[in-house]
Amino acid sequence: MAQADAERPTPARGRAARRYRRRLRSRIILTFFLLGVGLMVLFAFATNWTRNRVENDLVEDVLNRNIDAAAHEYALNPEQPVAPVAQMRAWVFPADRFDTVRANRPEWARLEDGIHNFSDIDEFGQETNYLLAVRKTPEAWFFLAYDMTQVRQGEDKFRRAILGSVLLFSLLSLLLGWWSASRVMSPVSELAARLGQSGGSTAPDPLAPHFPDDEVGELAKALDDYAARLTEVVQRDREFNADVSHELRTPLAVIRGAVELLLSRPELDDKTRARLLRIQRAEQQCTDLISALLLLSRNERGHGATDVARVAEQLFDAHRGQLGSKPLRLRLDGAPGQVVVDAPESAVTVALGNLVGNAVKYTQQGEVVVRLLDNAVEVIDSGPGLSAEDAARLFERGYRGTHAEHSQGGGIGLSIVRRLCALYGWNVRVVPGETQGVIATLTFAPAQE
Repeated sequence: MAQADAERPTPARGRAARRYRRRLRSRIILTFFLLGVGLMVLFAFATNWTRNRVENDLVEDVLNRNIDAAAHEYALNPEQPVAPVAQMRAWVFPADRFDTVRANRPEWARLEDGIHNFSDIDEFGQETNYLLAVRKTPEAWFFLAYDMTQVRQGEDKFRRAILGSVLLFSLLSLLLGWWSASRVMSPVSELAARLGQSGGSTAPDPLAPHFPDDEVGELAKALDDYAARLTEVVQRDREFNADVSHELRTPLAVIRGAVELLLSRPELDDKTRARLLRIQRAEQQCTDLISALLLLSRNERGHGATDVARVAEQLFDAHRGQLGSKPLRLRLDGAPGQVVVDAPESAVTVALGNLVGNAVKYTQQGEVVVRLLDNAVEVIDSGPGLSAEDAARLFERGYRGTHAEHSQGGGIGLSIVRRLCALYGWNVRVVPGETQGVIATLTFAPAQE
């Protein structure tokens, strides 16, 4: 079902600003944390890679020098046993024992000259790691094993130490980020707080003197300049509205007095009296509209105890004199005192009068009913209904519905209703009727206790 709504806005600028500051602070903290973690991970990786590379190069150099020395000593004196080296074991197999190596150590027999990494199980059932240097000549095969078990254990300890360092420095990065974010956001938060406190007066206090000459100070100066220009515009607008209201009220008061004086004459004929009453109603409508627009321009809520039923009867009386020969019935479904609104009568008259006026204008025959509900009022007509385009744009300023044709009006009536609803916390809703016409519902704000 197509519908058009104008509801009271629920601004949450303070909460939104606080959430934004928290998000900005969180982004600063997260940046420091990720930067610290990233640098520490890269440093740990580079350190571990460098350590392993240097250690392997040193071990391989020792193995190469020792196996070269063993081969040289064997060439000089084959009967001389190879001297043992700490953490190393050496084997020399003459040519007549090559088959023994192939039988007992086939994996060694297949190796080429160089250094190879091996894992094995010792006599205690534990895994051992060693580097095996191989040198094969036609006269003998030389094998030199370097025990890497302690080296691997040292590497594991080193990795755990690196991991602990990464976690520690990551925590430090988080703390540093939190501290830095607090320092960075402190002047911004102070600026926001002072800006929020300065909104309660027509001449806000300048912000720039409270901040140093830095980026935040420049922002404070820009806000001061903007506030000064905005205050000047608002002041001019208020003065203009006050002047216009005063200048319009004066001739309207003259019209009212003249009409009342003319109506007091007993010799008036019925036709002239009807025209004077119409002028009197038009003057009252202008007065109510000026009062409502003045409240909107000042953004001030007026108070009162307005009986909606009495306002509806006055509106019906004003429209009955303009119906002419149109076969249209105006009916009030409710009792006086059923709905009483805490608002000036002028505001309720303008809001309800626009809804009733539109219903009367676009309904050619049938009836227009004003039905009083619980803290709300419905205006029901039997007119041509509401199109989808009208439903979407009904409350736009200057928009005239598809059924307006050549009727008078600038398309600002419902826009004024929407602004009054936003000011007083009301809600207006316009939807197509069940079979024909339109149902406009004006819901008032609950009474304040």
